[in-house]
Amino acid sequence: MTQPRIVFLGTPEFAVPSLEILVRNRYPVVGVVTQPDRPRGRGKQTAPPPVKAFAEAQGLALLQPERVKDPAFLEAFRNLAPDLVAVAAFGQLLPKEMLGLPPLGCINVHPSLLPKYRGAAPLNWTIIQGETRTGVTIMRMDEGMDSGDILMQEETPVGPGETFGELHDRLAQMGAELLLKTVRMVEEGTVRRTPQDHGAATFAPRLKKEDGRIDWSRGAAEIVRRVRGLSPSPCAYTLLQGKTLRIFSAAGRAVPSDRVPGTVGAATAEGLPVAAGDGVVLLREVQMEGRKRMPVGDFLRGCRLQPGDRLG
Repeated sequence: MTQPRIVFLGTPEFAVPSLEILVRNRYPVVGVVTQPDRPRGRGKQTAPPPVKAFAEAQGLALLQPERVKDPAFLEAFRNLAPDLVAVAAFGQLLPKEMLGLPPLGCINVHPSLLPKYRGAAPLNWTIIQGETRTGVTIMRMDEGMDSGDILMQEETPVGPGETFGELHDRLAQMGAELLLKTVRMVEEGTVRRTPQDHGAATFAPRLKKEDGRIDWSRGAAEIVRRVRGLSPSPCAYTLLQGKTLRIFSAAGRAVPSDRVPGTVGAATAEGLPVAAGDGVVLLREVQMEGRKRMPVGDFLRGCRLQPGDRLG
């Protein structure tokens, strides 16, 4: 059986394992489409997306359209003549001209149990909302946002202390392995399509900066989930003496407190306690604006922060 000609679309680190597993299993990846190079990091230096770096190292044909609806790109895409398109965290909706071209369709790796958490930030919102289970879905793409038929789905628990970064890496690998299984089933003609229950859909919108700001009047468990769901990036934060204090790791304690939310207590071996709406949040790893990320004990040795001071 002749293997299908595959065009792969993806941009961030999450997509690299999916492209890598196709290459490693000798599928003919005839083209890779990724977003243009963008400014990144503190210095805002222009840098290639991770998928581009991998594709170039493998000598794969590469396209970086600003918009996939541009006629010049669509012509180049048609010339690649893919049998199948595989997508993982690409970052743009595909027009019907692309969706209808490959005979075997366009399939997408999505890190949630669809129809839950459609959208740009499913992993973050899964943790923030306190879900105990998540997974990966491979779907047949349509013109909607993550609304296509489900081809395969695999479930996994969310660890009680698991951060966005840890869950991201686990599901990136899980998604790659499930993509490979799905491609083989598509190739053999044995894959089955299951329509989504659109009435059960929930959404995971793109994160805004304000989503990371901690409201200390909230419950301790809710604040800790926000810290976990945004760690290591884009990171939860609060204000200290007019500067941004980023919080990478924290634990919650539902203990009585008569302190105003946001009030700092005396540091212990467990961390720096901050009053929350129903207890305390223990800060364990932080980064002050303009300084390095560090354990809170090291941070306190260089910061004039006293019990009774307020965050936020």
